[in-house]
Amino acid sequence: VQLQASGGGLVQAGGFLRLSCAASGRTFTRYAMGWFRQAPGKEREFVAAINWSGGSPYYADSVKGRFTISRHNAKNTVYLQMNSPKPEDTAVYYCAADHLFETYYSGSYDGMDYWGKGTQVTVSS
Repeated sequence: VQLQASGGGLVQAGGFLRLSCAASGRTFTRYAMGWFRQAPGKEREFVAAINWSGGSPYYADSVKGRFTISRHNAKNTVYLQMNSPKPEDTAVYYCAADHLFETYYSGSYDGMDYWGKGTQVTVSS
């Protein structure tokens, strides 16, 4: 599976932005999908995850209530709707795939099945 994130850019605080992650291959529904981010000088952190069927969305506390993860299996795409972003949301955002949804709860992500290249999101104040 190859993952390609897109949709990043410059957005004003309080605005909105939607990230997309397109997956290649015919096995998209085998994977729980997630979003992570990494800001300059900081470690990568979990943002959101969703199971193979589009249920059980799971969010980091820092984005809960502002960001929404969803997926369209017929399009092999997962989305991250970012509403009311804050300057502290500025980071490179990555999508990832893993065959176990529980991996996103584990706090250990180095063994994720697949990672995509990131897309830069910059939130101006």
